[in-house]
Amino acid sequence: MIELDGLTKHFGRKVAVDRLSFTVRPGMVTGFLGPNGAGKSTTMRMMLDLDNPTSGTVRIDGRHYRQLDEPLRTIGALLDAKAMHGGRSAYNNLLCLAQANRIPERRVAEVLDIVGLSAVAKKKSKGFSLGMGQRLGIASALLGDPEILMFDEPVNGLDPEGIHWIRTLMKALAQEGRTIFVSSHLMSEMALTADHLIVIGQGRLLADTSMADFIHRNSRSYVRLRSPQREQLLDVLSGAGLTATEAEDGVLEVDGSTTEALGELAAEHRLVLHELSAQRASLEEAFMQMTAASVEYHAHSADAAAAPPPTGPAAPQWAPRNEGA
Repeated sequence: MIELDGLTKHFGRKVAVDRLSFTVRPGMVTGFLGPNGAGKSTTMRMMLDLDNPTSGTVRIDGRHYRQLDEPLRTIGALLDAKAMHGGRSAYNNLLCLAQANRIPERRVAEVLDIVGLSAVAKKKSKGFSLGMGQRLGIASALLGDPEILMFDEPVNGLDPEGIHWIRTLMKALAQEGRTIFVSSHLMSEMALTADHLIVIGQGRLLADTSMADFIHRNSRSYVRLRSPQREQLLDVLSGAGLTATEAEDGVLEVDGSTTEALGELAAEHRLVLHELSAQRASLEEAFMQMTAASVEYHAHSADAAAAPPPTGPAAPQWAPRNEGA
């Protein structure tokens, strides 16, 4: 278990992390989300004592990271796959870590096999592709067979097979009762992987909830209806106390009902339906809704980008905000 209590980090006048408190529990995959500059990487670095907090504490199974006698046996982490020594082979990179943490050498071959790098174990890591380097970083996190695993952008550089593999691995480890904490910008993948979500914006906690509850609270689900008897259908929906929003191509969108209930209502009034489909809210939609006010940079639409810039004294001056880690 990982416990944060009032964690705060200042870089000069910049507040990167602001009184952050949450708990990452075992037996599930916990996703860590936030816009660029939200403070995710800084938070993860403080968990591993790579950065000192301005105030607040982080405890890993009740202790600070620096208090762990053999840290890799307690928590394995992938924050930067490029941190490996490029002049060493994959095997020797892991062997050095194993020896420093009193991990048996046989474990090196085991984790190389787990991540699919046995065939290149003797090759220097500086010649690895991005995906191979990512697999080596994941191997280093698994080396001590820890109960807690922390990954920052674990699918970065992986091909579709590799993405499916790491997703399956994280779920399997969580099912064994381990604590899995993963940060990613890839919403579609996070939606398939995470059970619970921690969402931050501008260093502050925005949400600490299950995946299903987060999506339900921050986005819209509705039913699409299309019928050649559109006016009659509108009357029937109104008579049932349902409000339909008229969309393009004659489609009606109904909130607060189900496909089953609307299908039965149409059948009861002998109405023909050409479409009856549930539109489920996505994690991406919910995330955009939740974090809209916390985004550091806002891109303009193509039309706005093509427009000539304003001139004269009233023209706005753009300056980037400092982007925290």
